[in-house]
Amino acid sequence: MAASVFASPLYGQLFATGETGRLFTDSAEVRAMLLVEGALAKVQGGLGVIPEISGAAIHRASLEVAIDPGALGAATGQNGVPVPGLVAAFRAAMEAPEHAQYAHWGATSQDIADTALMLRLRQALALAEADIRKLLGALAQAAEDHAATPMPARTYGQVATPTSWGAVLAQWGTPLIAALDDLPALREASLWVSLSGAAGTSSALGPKAAETRAALAKALGLKDPGHSWHTDRSPVLRIAEWMARVTATLAAMGDTLVGLTMSGIGEVTLSGAGGSSTMPQKQNPVGPSALVALNIKMAGLRASLQAAAAHQHQRDGASWFAEWMVLPQVVLTNACALHHALKLAEGINPVPARMHAALEDGLGLIHAEALSFALASQMPRPEAQAATKALCKDAMDTQTPLPELAARAYPELPKGLFDAASQMGTAADDARTFARRARSAAAV
Repeated sequence: MAASVFASPLYGQLFATGETGRLFTDSAEVRAMLLVEGALAKVQGGLGVIPEISGAAIHRASLEVAIDPGALGAATGQNGVPVPGLVAAFRAAMEAPEHAQYAHWGATSQDIADTALMLRLRQALALAEADIRKLLGALAQAAEDHAATPMPARTYGQVATPTSWGAVLAQWGTPLIAALDDLPALREASLWVSLSGAAGTSSALGPKAAETRAALAKALGLKDPGHSWHTDRSPVLRIAEWMARVTATLAAMGDTLVGLTMSGIGEVTLSGAGGSSTMPQKQNPVGPSALVALNIKMAGLRASLQAAAAHQHQRDGASWFAEWMVLPQVVLTNACALHHALKLAEGINPVPARMHAALEDGLGLIHAEALSFALASQMPRPEAQAATKALCKDAMDTQTPLPELAARAYPELPKGLFDAASQMGTAADDARTFARRARSAAAV
Protein backbone atom coordinates (compact mmCIF):
# COMPACT_ATOMS: atom_id res chain seq x y z
CA MET A 1 0.00 0.00 0.00
CA ALA A 2 1.33 3.43 -0.94
CA ALA A 3 1.97 5.99 1.78
CA SER A 4 -0.51 8.31 0.03
CA VAL A 5 -3.21 6.95 -2.27
CA PHE A 6 -3.46 10.39 -3.86
CA ALA A 7 0.12 10.27 -5.18
CA SER A 8 0.18 6.53 -5.93
CA PRO A 9 0.58 5.29 -9.52
CA LEU A 10 -1.37 2.19 -8.48
CA TYR A 11 -4.26 3.88 -6.64
CA GLY A 12 -4.10 7.35 -8.18
CA GLN A 13 -6.92 6.74 -10.66
CA LEU A 14 -9.20 5.50 -7.89
CA PHE A 15 -8.34 8.53 -5.75
CA ALA A 16 -7.78 11.21 -8.37
CA THR A 17 -7.53 14.84 -7.23
CA GLY A 18 -7.16 16.67 -10.56
CA GLU A 19 -5.67 20.15 -10.60
CA THR A 20 -5.93 20.41 -6.82
CA GLY A 21 -3.29 17.72 -6.42
CA ARG A 22 -0.77 19.92 -8.22
CA LEU A 23 -1.21 22.63 -5.60
CA PHE A 24 0.21 20.41 -2.89
CA THR A 25 3.53 19.41 -4.31
CA ASP A 26 6.97 20.58 -3.18
CA SER A 27 7.39 22.56 -6.40
CA ALA A 28 4.08 24.36 -5.91
CA GLU A 29 4.97 25.24 -2.33
CA VAL A 30 8.37 26.62 -3.29
CA ARG A 31 6.84 28.63 -6.13
CA ALA A 32 4.19 30.09 -3.82
CA MET A 33 6.78 31.07 -1.21
CA LEU A 34 8.89 32.79 -3.86
CA LEU A 35 5.84 34.73 -4.99
CA VAL A 36 5.32 35.93 -1.43
CA GLU A 37 8.97 36.94 -1.04
CA GLY A 38 8.83 38.84 -4.32
CA ALA A 39 5.60 40.62 -3.49
CA LEU A 40 6.88 41.54 -0.03
CA ALA A 41 10.04 43.10 -1.47
CA LYS A 42 8.05 45.03 -4.06
CA VAL A 43 5.68 46.61 -1.53
CA GLN A 44 8.55 47.35 0.87
CA GLY A 45 10.40 49.06 -1.96
CA GLY A 46 7.32 51.09 -2.79
CA LEU A 47 6.96 52.16 0.84
CA GLY A 48 10.65 53.04 1.19
CA VAL A 49 11.26 50.30 3.75
CA ILE A 50 14.00 48.94 1.48
CA PRO A 51 15.55 50.57 -1.61
CA GLU A 52 12.96 50.64 -4.37
CA ILE A 53 15.44 49.36 -6.95
CA SER A 54 16.21 46.38 -4.72
CA GLY A 55 12.54 45.65 -4.23
CA ALA A 56 12.01 45.63 -7.99
CA ALA A 57 15.02 43.38 -8.55
CA ILE A 58 13.87 40.88 -5.89
CA HIS A 59 10.34 40.84 -7.28
CA ARG A 60 11.58 40.24 -10.83
CA ALA A 61 13.90 37.46 -9.67
CA SER A 62 11.09 35.77 -7.72
CA LEU A 63 9.24 35.31 -11.00
CA GLU A 64 12.25 34.08 -12.92
CA VAL A 65 14.35 32.00 -10.53
CA ALA A 66 13.68 28.26 -10.30
CA ILE A 67 14.78 26.49 -7.13
CA ASP A 68 14.86 22.71 -6.85
CA PRO A 69 12.90 21.62 -3.75
CA GLY A 70 15.25 18.68 -3.34
CA ALA A 71 18.15 21.06 -2.86
CA LEU A 72 16.39 22.49 0.18
CA GLY A 73 15.92 19.14 1.88
CA ALA A 74 19.00 19.18 4.08
CA ALA A 75 18.36 22.72 5.31
CA THR A 76 14.72 21.92 5.98
CA GLY A 77 15.70 18.87 7.97
CA GLN A 78 18.03 20.97 10.08
CA ASN A 79 15.88 24.07 10.50
CA GLY A 80 12.46 22.43 10.70
CA VAL A 81 11.09 24.76 8.03
CA PRO A 82 12.06 25.26 4.38
CA VAL A 83 12.15 29.07 4.38
CA PRO A 84 15.73 29.66 5.65
CA GLY A 85 17.13 27.34 3.00
CA LEU A 86 14.87 28.86 0.37
CA VAL A 87 15.94 32.42 1.20
CA ALA A 88 19.61 31.45 1.09
CA ALA A 89 19.18 29.67 -2.25
CA PHE A 90 17.17 32.56 -3.65
CA ARG A 91 19.74 35.16 -2.64
CA ALA A 92 22.49 33.09 -4.22
CA ALA A 93 20.51 32.55 -7.42
CA MET A 94 19.91 36.30 -7.80
CA GLU A 95 23.67 36.86 -8.19
CA ALA A 96 23.12 40.43 -7.04
CA PRO A 97 24.10 40.61 -3.35
CA GLU A 98 23.53 44.38 -3.23
CA HIS A 99 19.83 43.71 -3.83
CA ALA A 100 19.50 40.17 -2.48
CA GLN A 101 20.42 41.30 1.03
CA TYR A 102 16.98 42.93 1.28
CA ALA A 103 15.03 39.78 0.49
CA HIS A 104 12.87 38.51 3.38
CA TRP A 105 13.28 41.87 5.16
CA GLY A 106 11.72 41.75 8.64
CA ALA A 107 9.61 38.67 7.92
CA THR A 108 9.78 35.34 9.67
CA SER A 109 9.51 31.86 8.18
CA GLN A 110 5.92 31.42 9.29
CA ASP A 111 4.86 34.63 7.57
CA ILE A 112 6.11 33.31 4.25
CA ALA A 113 4.88 29.75 4.68
CA ASP A 114 1.41 30.69 5.93
CA THR A 115 0.88 33.32 3.25
CA ALA A 116 2.02 30.88 0.57
CA LEU A 117 -0.40 28.33 2.01
CA MET A 118 -3.25 30.80 1.68
CA LEU A 119 -2.42 31.39 -1.98
CA ARG A 120 -2.77 27.67 -2.63
CA LEU A 121 -5.89 27.30 -0.49
CA ARG A 122 -7.46 30.13 -2.47
CA GLN A 123 -6.90 28.17 -5.66
CA ALA A 124 -8.14 24.96 -4.04
CA LEU A 125 -11.38 26.69 -3.02
CA ALA A 126 -11.81 28.05 -6.54
CA LEU A 127 -11.40 24.56 -8.01
CA ALA A 128 -13.83 23.10 -5.49
CA GLU A 129 -16.33 25.84 -6.30
CA ALA A 130 -16.09 25.10 -10.02
CA ASP A 131 -16.64 21.38 -9.40
CA ILE A 132 -19.66 22.02 -7.17
CA ARG A 133 -21.23 24.24 -9.83
CA LYS A 134 -20.76 21.52 -12.46
CA LEU A 135 -22.19 18.93 -10.08
CA LEU A 136 -25.22 21.08 -9.34
CA GLY A 137 -25.85 21.51 -13.06
CA ALA A 138 -25.95 17.74 -13.53
CA LEU A 139 -28.14 17.15 -10.49
CA ALA A 140 -30.51 19.95 -11.54
CA GLN A 141 -31.27 18.37 -14.89
CA ALA A 142 -31.88 14.94 -13.38
CA ALA A 143 -34.02 16.38 -10.58
CA GLU A 144 -36.23 18.19 -13.07
CA ASP A 145 -36.51 15.16 -15.35
CA HIS A 146 -37.54 12.94 -12.45
CA ALA A 147 -39.35 15.41 -10.20
CA ALA A 148 -42.47 13.23 -10.21
CA THR A 149 -40.89 9.78 -10.65
CA PRO A 150 -42.21 7.95 -7.56
CA MET A 151 -40.02 5.71 -5.44
CA PRO A 152 -39.95 4.56 -1.83
CA ALA A 153 -38.40 6.82 0.77
CA ARG A 154 -36.48 4.87 3.38
CA THR A 155 -35.86 5.63 7.03
CA TYR A 156 -33.59 3.45 9.15
CA GLY A 157 -33.02 1.50 5.93
CA GLN A 158 -36.69 0.49 5.72
CA VAL A 159 -39.39 1.53 3.28
CA ALA A 160 -41.26 4.50 4.77
CA THR A 161 -43.55 6.55 2.49
CA PRO A 162 -43.45 7.49 -1.22
CA THR A 163 -41.11 10.21 -2.45
CA SER A 164 -39.65 10.97 -5.86
CA TRP A 165 -36.25 10.37 -7.41
CA GLY A 166 -36.02 14.09 -8.11
CA ALA A 167 -36.57 14.85 -4.42
CA VAL A 168 -33.75 12.47 -3.50
CA LEU A 169 -31.42 14.30 -5.88
CA ALA A 170 -32.54 17.60 -4.36
CA GLN A 171 -31.73 16.24 -0.91
CA TRP A 172 -28.15 15.63 -2.02
CA GLY A 173 -27.72 18.91 -3.84
CA THR A 174 -29.34 21.45 -1.53
CA PRO A 175 -26.46 21.43 1.02
CA LEU A 176 -24.05 22.08 -1.86
CA ILE A 177 -25.94 25.26 -2.74
CA ALA A 178 -25.55 26.32 0.89
CA ALA A 179 -21.81 25.58 0.69
CA LEU A 180 -21.52 27.87 -2.34
CA ASP A 181 -23.48 30.57 -0.55
CA ASP A 182 -21.00 30.40 2.34
CA LEU A 183 -17.90 30.80 0.18
CA PRO A 184 -17.70 34.63 0.00
CA ALA A 185 -17.80 34.95 3.78
CA LEU A 186 -15.34 32.08 4.16
CA ARG A 187 -12.85 33.76 1.85
CA GLU A 188 -13.24 37.07 3.64
CA ALA A 189 -12.75 35.50 7.07
CA SER A 190 -9.99 33.04 6.24
CA LEU A 191 -7.77 33.88 3.25
CA TRP A 192 -5.40 36.03 5.26
CA VAL A 193 -1.95 37.39 4.64
CA SER A 194 0.60 36.79 7.40
CA LEU A 195 3.26 39.37 8.21
CA SER A 196 4.02 39.74 11.90
CA GLY A 197 7.69 38.88 12.35
CA ALA A 198 9.44 36.51 14.71
CA ALA A 199 7.13 36.72 17.73
CA GLY A 200 4.07 38.29 16.17
CA THR A 201 5.02 41.82 17.24
CA SER A 202 6.33 43.08 13.85
CA SER A 203 9.38 44.44 15.67
CA ALA A 204 11.79 43.97 12.72
CA LEU A 205 9.32 45.30 10.16
CA GLY A 206 9.73 48.88 11.33
CA PRO A 207 7.27 51.73 11.80
CA LYS A 208 5.45 50.91 8.57
CA ALA A 209 4.68 47.33 9.61
CA ALA A 210 0.91 47.64 9.46
CA GLU A 211 1.07 49.56 6.20
CA THR A 212 3.38 46.92 4.74
CA ARG A 213 1.06 44.09 5.75
CA ALA A 214 -1.92 45.83 4.19
CA ALA A 215 -0.01 46.50 0.98
CA LEU A 216 1.19 42.89 0.81
CA ALA A 217 -2.38 41.66 1.24
CA LYS A 218 -3.54 43.88 -1.60
CA ALA A 219 -0.68 42.80 -3.86
CA LEU A 220 -1.48 39.11 -3.33
CA GLY A 221 -5.25 39.45 -3.36
CA LEU A 222 -5.55 38.24 0.23
CA LYS A 223 -7.17 39.80 3.29
CA ASP A 224 -5.34 41.79 5.96
CA PRO A 225 -6.46 40.42 9.33
CA GLY A 226 -4.93 43.39 11.12
CA HIS A 227 -3.10 41.19 13.60
CA SER A 228 -0.77 38.23 13.92
CA TRP A 229 -2.33 34.79 13.43
CA HIS A 230 0.77 32.67 13.96
CA THR A 231 -0.97 30.75 16.74
CA ASP A 232 -4.55 31.48 15.69
CA ARG A 233 -5.37 28.65 13.30
CA SER A 234 -9.02 29.66 12.95
CA PRO A 235 -8.67 30.44 9.24
CA VAL A 236 -7.31 26.96 8.57
CA LEU A 237 -10.01 25.34 10.68
CA ARG A 238 -12.77 27.27 8.90
CA ILE A 239 -11.57 26.22 5.47
CA ALA A 240 -11.19 22.61 6.60
CA GLU A 241 -14.66 22.65 8.14
CA TRP A 242 -16.17 23.85 4.86
CA MET A 243 -14.40 21.10 2.95
CA ALA A 244 -15.49 18.51 5.50
CA ARG A 245 -19.13 19.63 5.13
CA VAL A 246 -18.94 19.19 1.37
CA THR A 247 -17.30 15.79 1.73
CA ALA A 248 -19.97 14.64 4.20
CA THR A 249 -22.73 15.73 1.82
CA LEU A 250 -21.15 13.74 -1.00
CA ALA A 251 -20.68 10.74 1.29
CA ALA A 252 -24.41 10.74 2.03
CA MET A 253 -24.98 10.59 -1.71
CA GLY A 254 -22.52 7.72 -1.99
CA ASP A 255 -23.96 5.80 0.94
CA THR A 256 -27.49 6.04 -0.46
CA LEU A 257 -26.31 4.91 -3.89
CA VAL A 258 -24.65 1.87 -2.33
CA GLY A 259 -28.02 1.03 -0.81
CA LEU A 260 -30.02 1.66 -3.98
CA THR A 261 -27.74 -0.54 -6.08
CA MET A 262 -27.88 -3.48 -3.64
CA SER A 263 -29.07 -6.87 -4.82
CA GLY A 264 -32.81 -7.07 -4.21
CA ILE A 265 -33.25 -3.31 -4.56
CA GLY A 266 -31.59 -2.29 -7.83
CA GLU A 267 -33.51 0.97 -8.18
CA VAL A 268 -30.42 2.63 -9.65
CA THR A 269 -27.66 1.47 -11.98
CA LEU A 270 -24.29 3.16 -12.42
CA SER A 271 -22.43 3.69 -15.66
CA GLY A 272 -18.90 2.34 -15.39
CA ALA A 273 -19.53 0.23 -12.30
CA GLY A 274 -16.64 -1.91 -11.15
CA GLY A 275 -16.19 -5.61 -11.80
CA SER A 276 -15.05 -8.54 -9.69
CA SER A 277 -12.00 -10.73 -10.29
CA THR A 278 -14.07 -13.89 -9.83
CA MET A 279 -17.81 -13.08 -10.01
CA PRO A 280 -18.85 -12.08 -13.54
CA GLN A 281 -22.27 -10.82 -12.46
CA LYS A 282 -20.93 -8.14 -10.12
CA GLN A 283 -21.44 -4.43 -10.82
CA ASN A 284 -19.72 -2.94 -7.81
CA PRO A 285 -20.56 0.66 -6.75
CA VAL A 286 -16.91 1.75 -6.66
CA GLY A 287 -17.50 5.51 -6.85
CA PRO A 288 -20.13 5.59 -4.09
CA SER A 289 -17.93 3.41 -1.90
CA ALA A 290 -15.00 5.78 -2.42
CA LEU A 291 -17.17 8.70 -1.31
CA VAL A 292 -18.02 6.92 1.94
CA ALA A 293 -14.37 5.98 2.50
CA LEU A 294 -13.18 9.54 1.88
CA ASN A 295 -15.60 10.85 4.49
CA ILE A 296 -14.30 8.31 7.01
CA LYS A 297 -10.79 9.58 6.27
CA MET A 298 -11.94 13.19 6.61
CA ALA A 299 -13.31 12.54 10.10
CA GLY A 300 -9.89 11.46 11.33
CA LEU A 301 -8.18 14.36 9.62
CA ARG A 302 -10.56 16.85 11.21
CA ALA A 303 -9.79 15.50 14.66
CA SER A 304 -6.04 15.74 14.02
CA LEU A 305 -6.31 19.26 12.68
CA GLN A 306 -8.34 20.30 15.71
CA ALA A 307 -5.60 19.03 18.01
CA ALA A 308 -2.93 20.72 15.90
CA ALA A 309 -4.69 24.08 16.22
CA ALA A 310 -3.64 24.49 19.86
CA HIS A 311 -0.26 26.30 19.68
CA GLN A 312 1.93 27.00 22.70
CA HIS A 313 3.24 30.52 23.41
CA GLN A 314 3.81 32.76 20.37
CA ARG A 315 5.11 30.15 17.92
CA ASP A 316 4.85 26.36 18.12
CA GLY A 317 6.84 23.99 15.95
CA ALA A 318 5.12 20.75 16.93
CA SER A 319 1.58 21.92 16.26
CA TRP A 320 2.63 23.64 13.05
CA PHE A 321 4.36 20.47 11.79
CA ALA A 322 1.24 18.45 12.53
CA GLU A 323 -0.84 20.89 10.49
CA TRP A 324 1.50 20.39 7.52
CA MET A 325 0.89 16.66 7.67
CA VAL A 326 -2.89 16.91 7.89
CA LEU A 327 -4.15 19.95 5.99
CA PRO A 328 -3.04 18.88 2.49
CA GLN A 329 -4.83 15.58 3.06
CA VAL A 330 -8.01 17.48 3.98
CA VAL A 331 -7.88 19.46 0.75
CA LEU A 332 -7.10 16.44 -1.42
CA THR A 333 -9.77 14.33 0.26
CA ASN A 334 -12.37 16.95 -0.59
CA ALA A 335 -11.06 17.32 -4.15
CA CYS A 336 -11.18 13.56 -4.66
CA ALA A 337 -14.74 13.36 -3.34
CA LEU A 338 -15.85 16.04 -5.78
CA HIS A 339 -14.09 14.19 -8.61
CA HIS A 340 -16.03 11.01 -7.83
CA ALA A 341 -19.33 12.84 -7.37
CA LEU A 342 -19.00 14.53 -10.77
CA LYS A 343 -18.39 11.20 -12.50
CA LEU A 344 -21.32 9.63 -10.66
CA ALA A 345 -23.75 12.45 -11.43
CA GLU A 346 -23.19 11.88 -15.13
CA GLY A 347 -23.83 8.15 -14.88
CA ILE A 348 -26.61 7.56 -12.34
CA ASN A 349 -29.46 5.78 -14.09
CA PRO A 350 -32.73 5.39 -12.18
CA VAL A 351 -34.77 2.27 -12.87
CA PRO A 352 -38.40 3.45 -12.59
CA ALA A 353 -39.77 -0.07 -13.02
CA ARG A 354 -37.86 -1.26 -9.96
CA MET A 355 -38.93 1.82 -8.03
CA HIS A 356 -42.57 1.16 -8.92
CA ALA A 357 -42.22 -2.49 -7.98
CA ALA A 358 -40.77 -1.52 -4.60
CA LEU A 359 -43.79 0.70 -3.99
CA GLU A 360 -46.13 -2.21 -4.70
CA ASP A 361 -44.11 -4.85 -2.86
CA GLY A 362 -44.22 -5.35 0.89
CA LEU A 363 -47.98 -5.93 1.03
CA GLY A 364 -48.64 -2.25 0.40
CA LEU A 365 -47.48 -1.32 3.88
CA ILE A 366 -45.91 1.83 2.43
CA HIS A 367 -49.46 3.25 2.37
CA ALA A 368 -49.96 2.89 6.13
CA GLU A 369 -49.41 6.57 6.91
CA ALA A 370 -51.87 7.70 4.24
CA LEU A 371 -54.41 5.18 5.51
CA SER A 372 -54.08 6.36 9.11
CA PHE A 373 -54.80 9.97 8.12
CA ALA A 374 -57.72 8.94 5.92
CA LEU A 375 -59.19 7.05 8.85
CA ALA A 376 -58.65 10.10 11.05
CA SER A 377 -61.45 11.78 9.12
CA GLN A 378 -63.79 9.06 10.38
CA MET A 379 -62.54 8.66 13.97
CA PRO A 380 -60.19 10.30 16.49
CA ARG A 381 -56.55 10.27 15.43
CA PRO A 382 -55.36 7.84 18.18
CA GLU A 383 -58.06 5.37 17.15
CA ALA A 384 -57.11 5.75 13.50
CA GLN A 385 -53.50 4.99 14.38
CA ALA A 386 -54.49 1.91 16.36
CA ALA A 387 -56.77 0.67 13.60
CA THR A 388 -54.05 1.09 11.00
CA LYS A 389 -51.52 -0.77 13.14
CA ALA A 390 -53.98 -3.60 13.57
CA LEU A 391 -54.53 -3.80 9.82
CA CYS A 392 -50.76 -3.78 9.21
CA LYS A 393 -50.34 -6.69 11.64
CA ASP A 394 -53.16 -8.55 9.95
CA ALA A 395 -51.56 -7.96 6.55
CA MET A 396 -48.25 -9.41 7.72
CA ASP A 397 -49.87 -12.34 9.53
CA THR A 398 -52.08 -13.32 6.58
CA GLN A 399 -49.81 -12.07 3.79
CA THR A 400 -52.73 -10.09 2.44
CA PRO A 401 -52.05 -6.64 0.92
CA LEU A 402 -52.93 -3.77 3.26
CA PRO A 403 -55.03 -1.92 0.64
CA GLU A 404 -57.20 -5.02 0.22
CA LEU A 405 -57.76 -5.40 3.98
CA ALA A 406 -58.45 -1.68 4.39
CA ALA A 407 -61.01 -1.64 1.56
CA ARG A 408 -62.88 -4.52 3.19
CA ALA A 409 -62.91 -2.92 6.63
CA TYR A 410 -63.56 0.65 5.50
CA PRO A 411 -65.37 0.67 2.13
CA GLU A 412 -65.85 4.46 2.25
CA LEU A 413 -62.13 5.18 1.86
CA PRO A 414 -61.45 7.74 -0.90
CA LYS A 415 -60.54 6.53 -4.38
CA GLY A 416 -56.88 6.77 -5.25
CA LEU A 417 -55.82 6.63 -1.62
CA PHE A 418 -53.32 3.87 -2.35
CA ASP A 419 -51.80 5.56 -5.40
CA ALA A 420 -48.17 6.32 -4.52
CA ALA A 421 -48.06 9.32 -6.84
CA SER A 422 -50.72 11.03 -4.72
CA GLN A 423 -48.73 10.49 -1.49
CA MET A 424 -45.50 12.28 -2.43
CA GLY A 425 -46.43 15.53 -0.71
CA THR A 426 -44.06 18.30 -1.78
CA ALA A 427 -41.50 15.94 -3.33
CA ALA A 428 -42.06 17.02 -6.93
CA ASP A 429 -42.19 20.72 -6.02
CA ASP A 430 -39.06 20.34 -3.90
CA ALA A 431 -37.24 18.75 -6.83
CA ARG A 432 -38.26 21.50 -9.24
CA THR A 433 -37.40 24.25 -6.76
CA PHE A 434 -33.98 22.70 -6.27
CA ALA A 435 -33.48 22.41 -10.03
CA ARG A 436 -34.13 26.16 -10.45
CA ARG A 437 -31.82 27.10 -7.59
CA ALA A 438 -29.11 24.69 -8.72
CA ARG A 439 -29.19 25.98 -12.29
CA SER A 440 -28.85 29.51 -10.99
CA ALA A 441 -25.90 28.50 -8.82
CA ALA A 442 -24.26 26.55 -11.64
CA ALA A 443 -24.54 29.49 -14.03
CA VAL A 444 -22.65 31.99 -11.86
